[in-house]
Amino acid sequence: MDLLFIFIGLCFMILGVIGSFLPILPGPPLSWIGLLMLSITDAIPWDWTFLSITFTIALAVTILDYWIPALGVKKFGGSKQSMIGSVIGLIVGLLSPIPFGIIIGTFLGAYAGELLNNANDRKASKSATGALLGFLASSLMKFVLSLIYFGLFIAQIWQFRSGLL
Repeated sequence: MDLLFIFIGLCFMILGVIGSFLPILPGPPLSWIGLLMLSITDAIPWDWTFLSITFTIALAVTILDYWIPALGVKKFGGSKQSMIGSVIGLIVGLLSPIPFGIIIGTFLGAYAGELLNNANDRKASKSATGALLGFLASSLMKFVLSLIYFGLFIAQIWQFRSGLL
């Protein structure tokens, strides 16, 4: 039974890392579920402090994920239309079959949104750059946290390997 929980936890870890870049999947919470699944096993002791701290961090990063791209747009002088355009562009880029569609879509969506707000090309480019930098910073933050959780997952398996076999 422990191996089943470890396998399910590993699947959540992989989904968490993938979810760091796909806005459809919440990366850090999925990675945390992987840690939770590992804690359910009989071989690994239940550590409420560890699970509480990692959950709080995952929740904080998930909340920040929604604020950072908007702050990027705002910091670079973008409008609300630019923020909406970046989200629409991100979704279109995600669904498009081109490489780096998410990045291109985010940039072009913010750019188009700013142009619809009657901005000039320079302001639209600046706003789109802010949206892109915000998206990249947010994705990097989620990716690093998901990798750290993956490392903790592997470390716990290694530490308690004798009880798992």
